[in-house]
Amino acid sequence: MSKEKHEVEYNEDNIRTLDWIEHMRRRPGMYIGKTGDGSSMDDGIYVLLKETIDNCIDEYQMGHGKKVEIKVTKDRVSVRDYGRGIPLGKVVEVVSKMNTGGKYDSKAFQKSVGLNGVGTKAVNALSTYFKVYAVREGELKAAEFAQGQLVKEHKLEKTNEDNGTYVEFTPDNSIFKNYHYITEYVEQMVQNYTYLNTGLAFIYNGTRYISQKGLYDLLSRKKDAENLRYPIIHLVSEDIEIAMSHTNQYGEEYYSFVNGQYTVQGGTHLQAFKEAIVKTVREFYKKDFDTVDIREAIVGAVSIRIQEPVFESQTKTKLGTDKLLGEEKTMKQFLLEFVKQNLDNYLHKNPETADALLKRILQSERERKEIAGIKKLANERAKKANIHNKKLRDCKVHYGDKNDKHQDTMLFITEGDSASGSITKARDPDTQAVFSLRGKPLNCYSLTKKIVYENEEFNLLQHALNIEDALEDLRYSNVVIATDADVDGMHIRLLILTFFLQFFPDLVRNGHVKILETPLFRVRNKQETIYCYDESEKQKAITKLKGKCEITRFKGLGEISPEEFEGFIGSDIRLNPVIIKDDKDIKTILDYYMGKNTQDRQDFIIDNLRVEKDVVEQEIELEVA
Repeated sequence: MSKEKHEVEYNEDNIRTLDWIEHMRRRPGMYIGKTGDGSSMDDGIYVLLKETIDNCIDEYQMGHGKKVEIKVTKDRVSVRDYGRGIPLGKVVEVVSKMNTGGKYDSKAFQKSVGLNGVGTKAVNALSTYFKVYAVREGELKAAEFAQGQLVKEHKLEKTNEDNGTYVEFTPDNSIFKNYHYITEYVEQMVQNYTYLNTGLAFIYNGTRYISQKGLYDLLSRKKDAENLRYPIIHLVSEDIEIAMSHTNQYGEEYYSFVNGQYTVQGGTHLQAFKEAIVKTVREFYKKDFDTVDIREAIVGAVSIRIQEPVFESQTKTKLGTDKLLGEEKTMKQFLLEFVKQNLDNYLHKNPETADALLKRILQSERERKEIAGIKKLANERAKKANIHNKKLRDCKVHYGDKNDKHQDTMLFITEGDSASGSITKARDPDTQAVFSLRGKPLNCYSLTKKIVYENEEFNLLQHALNIEDALEDLRYSNVVIATDADVDGMHIRLLILTFFLQFFPDLVRNGHVKILETPLFRVRNKQETIYCYDESEKQKAITKLKGKCEITRFKGLGEISPEEFEGFIGSDIRLNPVIIKDDKDIKTILDYYMGKNTQDRQDFIIDNLRVEKDVVEQEIELEVA
């Protein structure tokens, strides 16, 4: 074959200039991160909502507006603040013209969340419908858009509405396929805003949220007082606020914020906060404690406000700022000075808290030394097993890689060889790995972390995930429990969840653990095949195929052929996130479901028991209907 046939022409015709709307729509990930369906808390549809609310927050920080109203329905979002309102002559430009916005004026927005003027424009470009109106001194100016293009600019009109800005939008379903907003994720977002903006009321779908004590309220809501080893330490200054305590649980738990933005992935401020706590504690007790012992079981929150923060992406989930603008100090020095002075003073003034903190550190030190021997042996076994680990069929890309696909990485945890075999043959080897359980794992509720190393399966699983030392080393963005939709499958699902909640709650808390939904039924005739995930979908399929069809009930994942499975774990995969609202509920839930056979559980089973006759009668009624 001649060389000419391999060459592609490269000339002026190959060079294209995209306008900002087309660029955002072709490369949305550059502006809003993942274009998922809403099952992950960092999916783009939540970023669109956040970008809209951030403008309201900036108004409040400037001293304007005391409430924000948010409404989220199945496919539409609206946000109304009561600030000054966008200047009426610039309403259209602010939401549709790049490099236009008030945040370029550093006097007006000294420490706002976003300084690039991109947020609302991205919302506009990525929505099938976008409406904005501003009210200033009895006048209202409105405009409507579709996919970033102006559809209608309304004339200026008189109004009795209070000053402020209203934004309404519908995310584009062609970009965010089959999306849905999860109420718990939106609630968490709204609550975080209240903790960082004390006194500002949020009305979300009719429910009012407000905080008066900031990060103290955050930790109080997350943790039951009985689970805290000492009262929450809450320290506040002009541009920094921290709250912390130690608990009875395993792992570390942090919440970090910059200029009101929840930095899910942390950054320089969170790392500096952790280091400052360790250094201050060592100096206070005059003992060189191991870092792990000081930070084990800690729960902490830090919020800072700085000028022109540098984030590692447009979605602002990780802070990259090191040197502080206008200051002769680094982020590390800034945090260390504040924590050293204020935490040291607090511990001197509160000797009971200082004693409780010391006891928790000594307990962690003792527990670490007790399992040191078994941990060493277990890790040696795991390293040998990893060379030929039959349980793990790994993928090429991992969560920590600097790769466009790293957010899509997932580990399927399956039961038995048949299920893992089907998934392995159907998976994408670049981003999807499979870990096969040999049967029902151990019920580890109320057991110590020693069991993680003594139990070979648990030890291999934690090594596959790489979460032994820190969640930051996690190898897969999504940890997907893929079990059969029968009694045994549900039991295995509960046992795995118990393992994660007991020893690695941060994995669940940060939205990494998901449940794989697979079809329960296949309804087909000679012309069409429909896969159904519940009874109602099955009935709709029967109606659509006019009753002349074959119905197959899938009892296990191993019954689904690899060819079929490929369609269920590809771009249309259905994942249900495991969501923790408050840690206060974890112990109660685990004790109820996984603890000893309590009378409450027995009573519930007896009261809700359904015999086969009841189930058959209900199915007959559905068939007739």
